[in-house]
Parts: sequence; C-alpha cells; structure tokens
Amino acid sequence: MKGKLFVGITQLAVILIIAVLAVVLGIIIYEGRSKFSWEFISTFPTNGMTEGGIFPALIGTFILVIVMSIAAVPFGTITALYLTEYASEKSKFAAAVRFSVRTLAVVPSIIFGLFGLGFFIQFVGTGADTVFNGGQLRWGQPNILWASLTMSLLTLPVIIVSVEESLKTIPRELREASLALGATKWQTIRKVVLPGSISGIMTGTILAVSRGAGEVAPILFTGAAYYLATLPGSLSDQFMNLGYHIYIMSTQSSDVEKTMPIQFATTLVLLILTLSLNIVAVMIRSRIRRKAK
Repeated sequence: MKGKLFVGITQLAVILIIAVLAVVLGIIIYEGRSKFSWEFISTFPTNGMTEGGIFPALIGTFILVIVMSIAAVPFGTITALYLTEYASEKSKFAAAVRFSVRTLAVVPSIIFGLFGLGFFIQFVGTGADTVFNGGQLRWGQPNILWASLTMSLLTLPVIIVSVEESLKTIPRELREASLALGATKWQTIRKVVLPGSISGIMTGTILAVSRGAGEVAPILFTGAAYYLATLPGSLSDQFMNLGYHIYIMSTQSSDVEKTMPIQFATTLVLLILTLSLNIVAVMIRSRIRRKAK
C-alpha cells in the first residue's frame, strides 16, 4: 500500500508539472495567435510600438545569442577540461575555482547587469575610447558587445558544470588504456574523452545558451534599447531584444491594453526560439549517439 501511494504521489507531481506547462503554453498561444504572423516577425514596430512587428528585436536577440556563445562556450569548456582532466583532486586552486563557479551560479542576474555597466562600459569601454578614439564616445556606452559578454558571464557557470559532468561520464579505464598505449594526455582527451562526451557537452551548452536568450536583467544597463529604427550595424551599437521588448510592452507602453496581443505574440516567438534551441540539442545528442553505436 505504501509503495502504491508513493507511486501515485510521484505520478501526480508529474501530471501537475505537465498541466502547468500546458496551461502556460495554452494561454500564450490563445492570446497571441491573432497577432502572430510572418508580417509580425518580419516588420518593424510602428505607431509608437502599438502596431507593427518585432523584426529588430528578433535580430538583436539572434546576434546576442551568437556573440554570447562565442564568448562563453570555449572558456566554459576549457575550464571544465582543466577541472576534470588536469587538476588534482586535492588541488586547492581547483577547489577555489569550483567554489567560484557555484557562487556565480547563485548570483542574481541583475547583479551581472550592474557588473557589466561598471566593468565593461565604464572601465573597459571608457578606457578603450580614451586610448584609441581620443576620448570620443564609442565603446564607453551600452552596446551589443558588452551585453553579450555580460550574458556570457551569466551562462558560464551552467556551461562549466554541464561540461564537467559530461566529461566525468567517461570511464577512467578508457583514459588509462589510452595512456598505456603511449598516447599523450592531450591525445587521450582529443581522441577518447571529448568524442565520448560530446553529446552531453553540446546538450548542456545549448541549454545554457537558450536560458541566456530569455534573460532580461543583465542587458537592462548594458545594451538593450527601447526602440531602434535600424538594425545594429556593428558590435558598438545598441539593439532591441525580445525579452526586453516584452518588458517594455507590459510596463511602459503608451497603451498597455492595446499592446496586449503584441506582448503575447512576442512571448510566443521567444518560446519558439528557446524551444528550437532545445530541440537542436536533442537532435545533436541523438545523432551523435547513433554514430557512436
């Protein structure tokens, strides 16, 4: 009886989670269906952002994700390789790195935004303008580069932890066998460890990037703009973002009720974007596993 009761409780919890997800998706799809169209995706906002589409916000989010991935994924992977393959289990330095990663993982996202404002914009950007631009303002202001780097710091702990866990799934016997056959440490990592854990690495990094694509707080002070009539022409330009666009529509729009369909349709686009990234992660993992067999 106790066993059946426990099974029933776990099944009820699963059903509850699925029901909540279905309700959320149902509301968003129902409220945003009237505005969602190709024209909505491919046009600029008009009439004080109460009409038109979200094309600049979509492009800005896409550029943010690309630059963020380029900045975060290599550093996260290299750090995880060091912690797993090179650092001693008793290393105090490795313990300090792991403690730092865990600490960064629980820091509120708004703190990253304030850090990006103070470090990237006011220190690095202003310093670069002083040295290279004769004091002319270019990098010492919010732009898509600083927003992307700030977002990469937010996702870095997730990438490091996910890659490290993937590397740990490779049995130590395989490493020892490779070294016994005369392979170097790097050859063992490149030929044995990375190919065996690549599916987990790709899945973890894509999921971390998809999480970053929906964050708003880190880009509030570092590059997101209320409205732009043009697309970003360089990394020193500001940009529109889907998450920030939803926030603006729901809090600072000239007519919040009138823009309600735009809010839900934009939310639907953002969900489709993040869901697409998750599906890509699943497809990559499945394809790599099939090749491994």
